[in-house]
Amino acid sequence: MAAAVSACEAGHAVTVFEASRTLGGRARALESTLPDGRPVTLDNGQHILIGAYTEALRLIRLVGLDPDALLLRRPLALPFPDGTGLQTPGYATHWPAPLDAIAAISTARGWTWSERLSLIRASLSWQWAGFSCAPDLSVAQLCVGMAPRVLQELIEPLCVSALNTAAAQASAQVFLRVLRDALFGIRGGSHLLLPRTDLSTIFPNAAARWITQRGGQVRQGQRASQLRWHAPHWLLDGQEFDRLIWATSASNAATTLAECAQAAPESIANSLRAWAATSAALRFEAIATVYAWAPAARLPHPMLALRASAQAPAQFVFDRSQLEGPAGLLAFVVSASAGTREELQSAVLTQAAVQLAPLGLGDLQPVQTVVERHATFACTPGLCRPAQFIAPGLLAAGDYVDGPYPATLEGAVRSGWAAGRLP
Repeated sequence: MAAAVSACEAGHAVTVFEASRTLGGRARALESTLPDGRPVTLDNGQHILIGAYTEALRLIRLVGLDPDALLLRRPLALPFPDGTGLQTPGYATHWPAPLDAIAAISTARGWTWSERLSLIRASLSWQWAGFSCAPDLSVAQLCVGMAPRVLQELIEPLCVSALNTAAAQASAQVFLRVLRDALFGIRGGSHLLLPRTDLSTIFPNAAARWITQRGGQVRQGQRASQLRWHAPHWLLDGQEFDRLIWATSASNAATTLAECAQAAPESIANSLRAWAATSAALRFEAIATVYAWAPAARLPHPMLALRASAQAPAQFVFDRSQLEGPAGLLAFVVSASAGTREELQSAVLTQAAVQLAPLGLGDLQPVQTVVERHATFACTPGLCRPAQFIAPGLLAAGDYVDGPYPATLEGAVRSGWAAGRLP
């Protein structure tokens, strides 16, 4: 949708093909039912934005929405249910970066001064190095010497939530880019922006209205399956287009382009095959969201960090009632998840019963567990990602396309906007 808005604003006549009846891809609304029979709108994954997502916020405004009304802005805080963890003090909420982040680190509850200083020293050394490092370095290697508690309670949760890849396997170079923009960039870049409504409403639906008001078309429930080159046009299911932006998943794109290459002229076919091979080589990580409900469930904050392990896999829990959802609805997020839907749901509910017991929530009942098996690419050191340019008149857009960000909403939006601007 970002690509379509970009192309439309650039003066092109735009047609969007969306296989689903619901806009948003991996960040879309999902209809469900609470255990008491009430209908409820969920998302196919509990996502958040941060203040550093400048392009995503700009596009939300461009299509006529107000991010301040749609997103609950909170200072950087990753508190645990027992009250320990990272929290920005009230007096530092509006400080410029990186003073707000340093204040949060300096006052982290439950940390010793040596633990706090180990993180501050590391952060300053990253800043002095220009937030760059060897491309083959992992996040775990980058953080050698840091206090174990800081690694467990901050670095690992931040890494797995931003890159959806464990610190031992995650790219330090990409991690540093995210930290640079979030903690050392613009004022409020580290703020957490929690959706107050479903993800389809926050941008895709408004983008579709914006496009159609300008003469474009958005064809929902229409899957584009066959791509062919017929000089000087691309044919999509037999319909001619001057340019195409392929904005599906990496695996779908690789399969379609490899098939297209079989009938294309050699000059075009070579480009298609090379791009498809790079895309097909990507590995993927899953994300699971476990929705659970209890009538009296309410957290002390809209979002809490959890102590994750192999047996207790969720890293975060969100109180949807504080985000304008129904009372008692919680969303548990398991980044880089493994196991079946049933195994994850059982493990998370057990984890909740133990870690949230001091809050007296009552017995949580499962509502729905959503597992996106190919939610993100594995953001590993030295990863080769497919380029935006595929062949003349054919471009790719997606969070997996080559760029500075991992597989995030901001990465997807930046890729889409750039694709819509390329000749």
